[in-house]
Amino acid sequence: MFKNIKLGIAPIGWTNDDMPQLGGDLTFEQMVSEAALAGFQGTEVGGKFPIDPVVLKHKLDIRNLEIASQWFSSFLCSRSYEENEKAFINQLNFLEKLGASRINVCELTRCLFAEDISMFGSNKPVATNEEWKLLCEGLNKLGKIAANKGFKLCFHHHMATVVQTISETRRLMENTNPDYVFLCFDTGHFTFAGENVVEAVNEFVKRIGHVHLKDIRPEKMRQAYSEGFRFRKAVLEGCFTIPGDGCVDFPGVFKVLSDNNYEGWLIVEAEQDPAKANPLECALRARKYIKQCIGI
Repeated sequence: MFKNIKLGIAPIGWTNDDMPQLGGDLTFEQMVSEAALAGFQGTEVGGKFPIDPVVLKHKLDIRNLEIASQWFSSFLCSRSYEENEKAFINQLNFLEKLGASRINVCELTRCLFAEDISMFGSNKPVATNEEWKLLCEGLNKLGKIAANKGFKLCFHHHMATVVQTISETRRLMENTNPDYVFLCFDTGHFTFAGENVVEAVNEFVKRIGHVHLKDIRPEKMRQAYSEGFRFRKAVLEGCFTIPGDGCVDFPGVFKVLSDNNYEGWLIVEAEQDPAKANPLECALRARKYIKQCIGI
């Protein structure tokens, strides 16, 4: 039985910061209003959100919503630590004013998000041993800064990056301080990487500080591998979807999290084209599915 769990939904189902044509006509106000209407308690910061934390907090408060976390793009393998730290502290200060306690860090050195090439096979980004050292040491430093402000730094493994697979995630976890570096566990990205998501959650559960609930359409995933999709094509073709609409074993994941007393946020996050997948309808379906699975 879960205790101290909050349910949220990410804005990416309404508007995509990396591909502005997806949901370009949808507003911040629509997103947060529909998230609240669907029965969620919070969201993550999106590109259309007000940058003034006072304004943003007011808009959320009147809808009884909270900010769970925000994405942070790190470049610890390729830029100076000082440059990364400055941006990280600025973002922490913003999130602190909103009452958040998580920040999701993803290393984007050599990532293929915007590249017009396949994200599979030999194209998949790989870090050198020296880059691994820079990444892990940098995360330890940033994580200590976060911890001193009451935050958990949660590293986001991700398709088309240098930390994508279970083995890469294991290497990162084994070479970072468990007091300062946690995992943003994403069901969809481990599944898309060809991993067994229940095995992954069993291995990393003691380090998980944040959870993204993303499903994968298996027939689309097979097509992505066979045709060598680039990352953005995977989004446009509908590889990602809401929980309960694909092949991810969510009951298995929820059982491991519950048995290990996970506390924190469960965030529905599905990169979809809102013109094809109505955001409110998807939010309502996801919320219903989660309630069926865990009674919350």
